[in-house]
Amino acid sequence: MSSVHRATIREDGGVRTPEPPLRIATVVLAAGGGSRFAGPIPKLLVPIDGRPLVIWAVEAALRADVGPTVVVSGAVDLTGVLGARGLLDHVDLVGNDRWADGQATSLAAGIAAADALGVDAIVVGLGDQPGITAGAWRRVARADPTAPVVVATYGGRRRNPVRLARSIWPDLPVAGDEGARSLIAGRPELVTEIACPGEPDDIDTQEDLARWS
Repeated sequence: MSSVHRATIREDGGVRTPEPPLRIATVVLAAGGGSRFAGPIPKLLVPIDGRPLVIWAVEAALRADVGPTVVVSGAVDLTGVLGARGLLDHVDLVGNDRWADGQATSLAAGIAAADALGVDAIVVGLGDQPGITAGAWRRVARADPTAPVVVATYGGRRRNPVRLARSIWPDLPVAGDEGARSLIAGRPELVTEIACPGEPDDIDTQEDLARWS
């Protein structure tokens, strides 16, 4: 990813040095068991238009081309499905043994992997939202670099992906099923919204799958 950063003139006539570009990792949370889906195969492996559900999210994150991509797995081993698409060499696949304790544990696993990569922020999305586009991942990643939290909106609705700056990682929950939601709700002054293209609905049930199919 390339960025152009131009110096600007301060009110006192001096030159304001531009901030360096953010180093960003995309993180796809794909660790849940999909208990509401009740299908014959795990939800994340269900084919949609010839691609397993989770692949839609992973490939969108990769096409955004904003930095390394971390995929957090748990209930379902994603090694085979990622390998079949030739993606194992392009992502960091991280296991979350505590996936049953809630989404916050998967977010924590993704943050730990991103911390090891030395990035300044992560852009987080879910593995069961096939309509979120690479453009949405990219817009969130490239929004105001000073914003601690950037949230994608679709028709005014806040959904994924969400960018989380390193400075707020310690404030995120490490247990439970809310991920960054509680921080976003409780600290509105941290949040910047960015309108994005795509369809943010997730696939939780067989009825959701039927609408996509």
